[in-house]
Amino acid sequence: MAVWLKSWRERRAPWMFVLPAALVALATLVPLAYLILQALDAEGQALREILWRRRNLILFWNTLRLVVGVLLVAAVIAFPLAWLTARTRLPWRWLVTMVGVLPLAIPGYVMAYALLGLGGNYGALAQWTGWAPPRLSGYWGAVFSIGLYTFPYLFLNLRTALMGMDPAQEDAARCLGAGSLETFFRVTLPQLRPAILAGSLIIGLYVLGDFGAVALMRFETFSQAIYTQYALAYDAVYASWLALLLLVFTGAVLVMEARLLRRTLLHKVGSGNRGKLGLLRLGWWAIPAWFFIGSVFLASVLVPVATIVSWLFQYPEGVRWVDAWSALRGSLTASVPAAFIAGALALPIAYLGVRYPTRSTRVLERSAYLAYATPPLALALAFTLFTYRFLPGIYQTLPLLIGVCALRYMAESVGPIRSALYQASPRMEEAARTLGCTPLAAFFRVIFPLVVKGLGVGTALVFLSVMKELPLTFLLSPLGFETLALNVWNFANEAMYAEAAPYALMLLVISLLFVGLLLFRERST
Repeated sequence: MAVWLKSWRERRAPWMFVLPAALVALATLVPLAYLILQALDAEGQALREILWRRRNLILFWNTLRLVVGVLLVAAVIAFPLAWLTARTRLPWRWLVTMVGVLPLAIPGYVMAYALLGLGGNYGALAQWTGWAPPRLSGYWGAVFSIGLYTFPYLFLNLRTALMGMDPAQEDAARCLGAGSLETFFRVTLPQLRPAILAGSLIIGLYVLGDFGAVALMRFETFSQAIYTQYALAYDAVYASWLALLLLVFTGAVLVMEARLLRRTLLHKVGSGNRGKLGLLRLGWWAIPAWFFIGSVFLASVLVPVATIVSWLFQYPEGVRWVDAWSALRGSLTASVPAAFIAGALALPIAYLGVRYPTRSTRVLERSAYLAYATPPLALALAFTLFTYRFLPGIYQTLPLLIGVCALRYMAESVGPIRSALYQASPRMEEAARTLGCTPLAAFFRVIFPLVVKGLGVGTALVFLSVMKELPLTFLLSPLGFETLALNVWNFANEAMYAEAAPYALMLLVISLLFVGLLLFRERST
């Protein structure tokens, strides 16, 4: 009995890891629960009017067709790029990979600002060529601005899947008489389904939570309507219902993705060596391939950068870099502490998930992804209403903004830390415990030095995400607080494109440098 009790205690997760993970789960659930209570303030006839408003159907239809449109744009761009980099002998494929990744450095609202500033009588094209095309806005403006920013998520998933596939299955299909198209649709495409669903899920969740691009393009979706109802119409009850409807939409997307992946089995069940990947020679098809690659680079990177630079030279009184540097300090004030806090919160969650994989620890680990899957404007509204009612001392303060940003993007740190923990042998920790170390001392002396690199990667990812964050800062930032993202949106929303240029350029340079460093690190490892 004593031996069993000692074994049970050793298997039980240490409280110093369980406690912060439980507090994170509580911090995620409590404001969302209050959002439900706030929505239930409407009773009887008022509740029926809110739920059966024709506007809700319009918002649902607009949001749905925006998701579909963005996914189609992303697929049209990502599929050919992934195929060219993974399955052909195209020279300088690393350069094509950069074309597929660099748009991640241009946030959706910056892309929307660039596309808006491109057209019109005083747009960048009119200044360059004298031709003034209509300004892109509305549904198509939102589709292209978000699609050109998010297609790398699908590209990276497809590229990884294509490079990891066993080509022996395709060879077997061709030996049985299947043509190239039949082999693609019957063998290759089914094996790409998990990659397609993973990339589409990320893009879909981003579209559901996007606020900046749709607001600039004047296309009304759930996120844009939530901001309008709370910040402009001061209707917290209806805004809460819109946030809950958006959460239901998000939950439906997650459930659908899980169902589509159910019973998916793609690995080999027999023995045999993995076939050698044969790369296709393009021949004269290389000409249209490079034309396609150049067009993608032009639309997703070169046009936004050129538009921002063009408006920068049209600044009415000269660029006031002092104001831009002040906004940069504001962005750093929020992003640096949020990144470190997110890493600190993710560390115990990842540790419990790897070292003590039980049902309870899986629930705690999923809590980190709940905040990430929640549309940011809905999450911001939940914390705004909760702190206004119960914690007025931190309502619209910088610590609240930092804490919510850390909670929102903590999931980006969990993955790299978890990967590093899987590579750290638990035998080393057990040896330290045998020598008399407490669980906490054994962790920091033996395990922590091995996960520092993963922790650094996760912290860096959170830093960049918070630097580009827009919806959370709108509802949670203190009065007078400025960031690069806020200034880009505020000026562009008033069609003051020249005034927005220095802030957009500074944000763009920081993001491009960060993505470039990640690409350089990938090539050097």
